[in-house]
Amino acid sequence: MRRNIVVEKLKQVPLENQKLEIVERKGLGHPDSICDAVMDRVSVELSKEYLKRVGTILHHNADKSLLVAGEAEIRFGGGFVKEPMILIMGDRATSNVNGMEIPVAEIAVKAAKEWFRENLRFVDPEKHVKYQVELKPGSPELVDIFKRGTKILGANDTSAAVGYAPMTRTEKIVLKVEQYLNSPEFKKNFPESGEDIKIMGLRTNNDLHLTIAMAFVDRYVKDEKDYFRKKEEILEEIRQFVHENSGFNKIDVELNTLDVEGKGINGVYLSVLGTSAESGDSGQVGRGNRVNGVIPLNRPVCSEAAAGKNPVSHVGKIYNLLTHRIADQVHKRVPGLEEVYIWLLSKIGEPIDQPAIAAAQVVMKQGNSFEEVQKEIEEVVNEELENIDKFCEDLAYGKFKVC
Repeated sequence: MRRNIVVEKLKQVPLENQKLEIVERKGLGHPDSICDAVMDRVSVELSKEYLKRVGTILHHNADKSLLVAGEAEIRFGGGFVKEPMILIMGDRATSNVNGMEIPVAEIAVKAAKEWFRENLRFVDPEKHVKYQVELKPGSPELVDIFKRGTKILGANDTSAAVGYAPMTRTEKIVLKVEQYLNSPEFKKNFPESGEDIKIMGLRTNNDLHLTIAMAFVDRYVKDEKDYFRKKEEILEEIRQFVHENSGFNKIDVELNTLDVEGKGINGVYLSVLGTSAESGDSGQVGRGNRVNGVIPLNRPVCSEAAAGKNPVSHVGKIYNLLTHRIADQVHKRVPGLEEVYIWLLSKIGEPIDQPAIAAAQVVMKQGNSFEEVQKEIEEVVNEELENIDKFCEDLAYGKFKVC
């Protein structure tokens, strides 16, 4: 099949060699990350239910969510939740097909509760969260896309996405540090560390500075002195981890920089449940990490939020993840490439495997010829688009993380 594929050579300094780089990561228990992860779980569970009941994925986009912060009283030795969080889940979902009712709201709430149980140690999904489901039927024109009987559905929007490879050392270490801090191993050794973690990485030349915010769980902290002692222990563990897992010349790590000794409970970062969503901060879909797990301020990024969108026609999800996959495959399979950027632009109604344009922009390693690999790059892009149905199937079953 002939596709509109363009391959271009970029004349720019690779990001790894530029003087300045800024990378952010919002961790597992950050309110924005919670919204992204929960709503994508909702989409996965809806997709499974549609496949089970009617043999195909029906129209849905569960990609609108607001996690309204609750109210908690923090105390050394353990506080309590005064008002629960409110999770509002919305947009569109098919709830009736050929007279068969599909319990959309029930599926959404069940999926959300399961995610809380699996990921946040101290959040009781029955007691600490209220649920408001606002998933309504879709517009007739968009619903009709799912009734056209084609193997590859038409795009439900005119939208563009961009992905890149490889990740820089800064992007990798920011991601790796948060994943380590929220790993079962770390939580076992430092149970006072909450899941709400945010990391801001700054690289200047070959020097790395990490600013980390981590909610401490108040039941594990006896008093102010105990807090600062445990904070120093965790900070030392983070420094050691970064030194062992990166090769920067100078590494500087700061933790909970708003803290002020001598102010008691008002001068430390404590939480009852390990997430600021209990009282301090609300969350929203699309404000968190990009689909490769970081917020890379030096890179072009897609404006669409992938979480919760349907996996078979919504290009805001499919192309968002697929561009990163294609970039990774091009970088791995084609020799001599320093950086790869993949762009996909859809046209509403047209099959998703036939984008209006698929563009590969590459930065060559010194001494390598662009002309020698141009055709090979095009072939990799074409091959990935050819197999988009398998990619969408994997998306439907939640095999790719979106945050």
